[in-house]
Amino acid sequence: MVVKQTGFATRLLVALAAMAMLAGCAGRVTVEERHPDDPWEGFNRQVFSFNEAIDRTVLKPVARGYRAVTPQPVQTGVGNFFSNLGEIRTTLNSLLQGKPANAGLSTSRFLINTTVGIAGLWDFATHMGITADEEDFGQTLGVWGVGEGPYLVLPLLGPSTVRDTSGLPLDAYTYPLTYVEDDKVRYGLTALRIVDVRAGLLDQEELIRGDRYVFIRDAYLQRRRFEVSDGEQGDDPFASDEFDFDFDDDDFDDSEFDDADFAD
Repeated sequence: MVVKQTGFATRLLVALAAMAMLAGCAGRVTVEERHPDDPWEGFNRQVFSFNEAIDRTVLKPVARGYRAVTPQPVQTGVGNFFSNLGEIRTTLNSLLQGKPANAGLSTSRFLINTTVGIAGLWDFATHMGITADEEDFGQTLGVWGVGEGPYLVLPLLGPSTVRDTSGLPLDAYTYPLTYVEDDKVRYGLTALRIVDVRAGLLDQEELIRGDRYVFIRDAYLQRRRFEVSDGEQGDDPFASDEFDFDFDDDDFDDSEFDDADFAD
């Protein structure tokens, strides 16, 4: 009987120790898996789900219909028109960031495309080799040393950061559509702009793998940091149709592969 009690006590102690170890490991995993740039992930995921529902039921079907019935040259012209309006914002922010050359290029683009390009429908400036880096107030705040803050998903607007969100009102004030007095025209053009942007993202969705929320979050943060640093962190990961993934040299050992394996 004593032996049985001792064995039971031993097993109980081992079980309790194992449970304590598992609890400690679970706590460490929770802390380690929490993304340092996304402390509000619970809230963000809820907003993300809301946005996804709106997109799935409204925006995406409309964007598909727009792409199906609108000739490609017209789609290109619409995109050029709204992009041309953004040159004003780029010029102002380039000056605020101390980039007069880029400000001059964006100003030239606006003048050329608005006149020769027929209100910006034709991107004649690009055909002339005149290009400029897009700038906004979120980037300007970053250049001024303002920290990007936590990642934030905005209702309807999507991925952002605290810093980028702070720059949105100023971006709106420098976008010409804000000053269109006719409400019907302003709302109509705004809706067309949203649909055009959404249609342009249809093909890119095929690149999303795994957790959609995590993929979009990481892609957004990487791209924004590239834009704020003017590419000092490396090549633009979105410069081509496919994403580039970096791996450490230690991840692969060439000695593990024999030339004979590829002889066939």
